[in-house]
Amino acid sequence: MITRKRAFRGALTLTVALGFAAAALPAGAVERTPTVERTPTAEAAYARATASAPSNAAAASDARLRALLHRLTTVDGAPGAFVETRDRRGSAVLTDGVADVERRTPLDPDSRFRIGSMTKTFTATALLLLVEEKRVHLDAPVERYLPGVVRGHGNDGRRITVRQLLQHTSGLPDFLDHFDPRDIVMDPLAHRDPLDLVNIALAHPPEFAPGAGWSYSNTGYLLVGMIIERVTGNTYGEEIERRVIEPLGLSETSVPGDDPTIPGPHPRGYVRPGDDAPLLDITAVNPSVGGAAGGMISSGSDVNRFLGALLGGELLHPAQLGEMMRTRPTGGSDGRRYGLGLESKPLPRGGRYWGHTGDFLGYETAAGATVDGRQATVMVNLGPGSSDAQSDDIQAAVETALSRGRSAVSAGQR
Repeated sequence: MITRKRAFRGALTLTVALGFAAAALPAGAVERTPTVERTPTAEAAYARATASAPSNAAAASDARLRALLHRLTTVDGAPGAFVETRDRRGSAVLTDGVADVERRTPLDPDSRFRIGSMTKTFTATALLLLVEEKRVHLDAPVERYLPGVVRGHGNDGRRITVRQLLQHTSGLPDFLDHFDPRDIVMDPLAHRDPLDLVNIALAHPPEFAPGAGWSYSNTGYLLVGMIIERVTGNTYGEEIERRVIEPLGLSETSVPGDDPTIPGPHPRGYVRPGDDAPLLDITAVNPSVGGAAGGMISSGSDVNRFLGALLGGELLHPAQLGEMMRTRPTGGSDGRRYGLGLESKPLPRGGRYWGHTGDFLGYETAAGATVDGRQATVMVNLGPGSSDAQSDDIQAAVETALSRGRSAVSAGQR
């Protein structure tokens, strides 16, 4: 699920004015316990490593990664930041800041967190496994599986295909554009039925005719979850568990349904309702508002394992993986392209990587992987209420981790 940061910030500001009570700490008052050295600063260490050892790309990348984590918890204002990297030689975790602003506890290397829209990659994988079994056809209309569900204000499931739901080319409005976030903050434990959320979107006209453009829509993935359930007779969560989580042994990953808790070690999740407002603890929230579009919980190690297995052909047959990786441009200037629940972006030193970003109340995440076996997952425990710079620095951290030790020549172009 991708939250609308400005809308959430404005609504949350009003909520605070109405007297919402939550655990809080004034912005900027967090006592941090970073893993980076404070003297000299991480930024200075990066500059020194780059200048004194230009041939040592790995050392420079490590220093840059530490600098980015430190920037996330200082300049960008997140309480804590976390990155786990993985390649064929092993894995490593770096943290900066705190998991809990009251207790000042550092982030646990085995932290779990809400992964937001990274859920879409899991959901798309489960759907493509049904395609392999010929129980779902990508270019069939949504109407075949959900008769009469997608109707109203020009939205028509007879003209929208399953592929278009997965690739955000359906034209369906995003329900989050028309959803009042105060409803969540004022009643965070309430269940949100996916059909009710879909109907919020269907009360508005489409963004464009099916297939005529690209626009990110969480509505489409709620419908994908409903298709999985209609075809299998099981919840989408049960299918993800049976088809992805259990075969890969992802013991730190779950589809929580209505459970507001995060099992295992985890940082508290915070929102910042305004520039000068205190942080609000929103760790306990019913994830049904994200559902098949953004409701899952995982860890850095599990997300990296999942992406490595996906790109390595452990989950999907070549034909379905090829469909997933057949991308189209999203219209941005950053070279981002979107497939079926999986996006790709160019790496600074050449080549491309695959992954997804994610926002959910209290957390912002991003993960990426390369086809030659490198993965990286980054998490901060703040959102919404963060600046755009936070998202940029999270993305830069993923790309720095994936580019570690690679020269522009060795990276090549794909």
